[in-house]
Amino acid sequence: MKIDYKLMDSSHINDVYELSKSCFSVPWSLDSISYEIENPLAKYVIAENLSTKDVLGFAGVWIVAGEGDITNIAVNPSYRKQGIASRLLEKLFEVCKENNCTEITLEVRTSNIAAQNLYKKFNFKEEGIRKKYYSDNGEDAIIMWRRDN
Repeated sequence: MKIDYKLMDSSHINDVYELSKSCFSVPWSLDSISYEIENPLAKYVIAENLSTKDVLGFAGVWIVAGEGDITNIAVNPSYRKQGIASRLLEKLFEVCKENNCTEITLEVRTSNIAAQNLYKKFNFKEEGIRKKYYSDNGEDAIIMWRRDN
């Protein structure tokens, strides 16, 4: 299977929405995802199966004043553990670099050990906790940072 990693455009909105519903307990609305395409601060990359044109994963970042805030990253459950999340992050880092962004942060559920390990692989460090951050269950979020400067 050949996968293309590229910037998301309006043709991907429905696929990203469907994927987010299957990956997140509180998915973004279709309107929210549509807004991100128009948001000048937001950059999203997708992993697209070249033969089927299916979106297998996506990752997003808001870039503000030289800092990136990763909004979400998702991979279709049927395609996990194949390096897609790593490649999405690498592509997101390229986008950040192109936009003079050298510091990147994110929040991750305290229970999401797989995601924490992925971020640590890319030199993210734990720097704090947001208590009761997640609205669905009140779970805490770990704040992680990657600083390339």
